[in-house]
Amino acid sequence: MKHNLKITALLLAMFIVTQFIGIYVVSYYSPVKIIAGEKINVSAPSLPFGLEPPQPQTASDYTGFFSSIVVAFIIAVVLLFMLTKFKWELILKIWFFVVIVLALSLALIAIFSIKIALIAVIIALPLAALKFYGKSFIVHNLTELLIYPGIAAVFVPLLNVWTVIALLILISIYDIWAVWHSGIMQKMAKYQINTLKVFSGFFVPYVSKKVKSQIKLWKKTLLKTKLNKKKIKVNVAILGGGDIVFPIITAGVMLKTLGLVSAIFVIIGATLGLAYLFFAAEKRKFYPAMPFITAGILVGILASYLIL
Repeated sequence: MKHNLKITALLLAMFIVTQFIGIYVVSYYSPVKIIAGEKINVSAPSLPFGLEPPQPQTASDYTGFFSSIVVAFIIAVVLLFMLTKFKWELILKIWFFVVIVLALSLALIAIFSIKIALIAVIIALPLAALKFYGKSFIVHNLTELLIYPGIAAVFVPLLNVWTVIALLILISIYDIWAVWHSGIMQKMAKYQINTLKVFSGFFVPYVSKKVKSQIKLWKKTLLKTKLNKKKIKVNVAILGGGDIVFPIITAGVMLKTLGLVSAIFVIIGATLGLAYLFFAAEKRKFYPAMPFITAGILVGILASYLIL
């Protein structure tokens, strides 16, 4: 088991909560609703900030958007790698900050039915600043609950079932290469945490039972000044942003294709895949989460078509 039961349960709980917030946010912006098995076009708020995508009409439109997303993803990864390699922290921080503010704004608009986008931005700005400079893992994780639903709302309209499955498979292959072969994922995660002081994903620091016992003993036997100088080993449980957002995107696609129950099947499958990884993984080893999550999602999609 990679982390203790308490930390594992916390990560899974945050993952599930984010997924359900995600399908709510996606549904808010979606002009397509599934009611009693019928696909109905409804009036829905447009995505603000010029993010409203064109509506695909044919299968070839979805294929074209899928190709564009893959190309954009490759460019983003290469750009992120180059900026990390040459240590251009300021550009990276500005990039992350803008994405966080926009994603938070999209989620806030949907959750609180905010009619004026500028109001959402005004709320999102201090939250993003606290995330960067507050050094609180609670604030960090609370904002993460909203960031990925906001990002998913932009991509769901561009994908259908087949293209989202293809995207999941490609991302899973990339994840395997990036974690087990090149090691780029670990390097980028460490760079974000240690240098940028911001991490795209859930981040939960904790200490082992042994260290907790040592701290209690030190409190009894050491002066406060000496205790502050003691080095304490802190473990970190992380779950990358991609592992969170791609299940939301898939659930959103199934929401507009077969309805809410299908989206829930996807969430259940993704959660079971992630839970299997957490319980089967070994401590202090890195694992690509997307192959496990994708396997669970595919089971959820299959169950949707067999049952619904």
